[in-house]
Amino acid sequence: MAHDTPTVTRTSAQHEYYKQNNKATMQKQVVNFAIMIFLTLVAFSLVGAGFSANLVLPIILLMAGVQVVLQLYSFMHMEEKTAHEIGVVTMFMWTGMFFAFLMILAFVTIIWWNL
Repeated sequence: MAHDTPTVTRTSAQHEYYKQNNKATMQKQVVNFAIMIFLTLVAFSLVGAGFSANLVLPIILLMAGVQVVLQLYSFMHMEEKTAHEIGVVTMFMWTGMFFAFLMILAFVTIIWWNL
């Protein structure tokens, strides 16, 4: 038996709209991916150049934070949804990152005080 699959026909205007929308989304993703690759190359070059760890570590952490935000909003498609749709998810995400930051800060502080 065949499955009853509904077919949706689009007008040429709808087809062009979806085509342009998909093209713009793909361009954003390619640009974000290129930015992330560039930031990774900068991080590797900073470490490979032999700069001081006190200089390299904050820069790498800053670039990692930028990459996290780019990945969440670009590749997890959070930018495409309205605030109402992802309000709770966004709140939990930022709250989790805040507490993770506090934990890392606490551990780093404890380790530095005991040196």
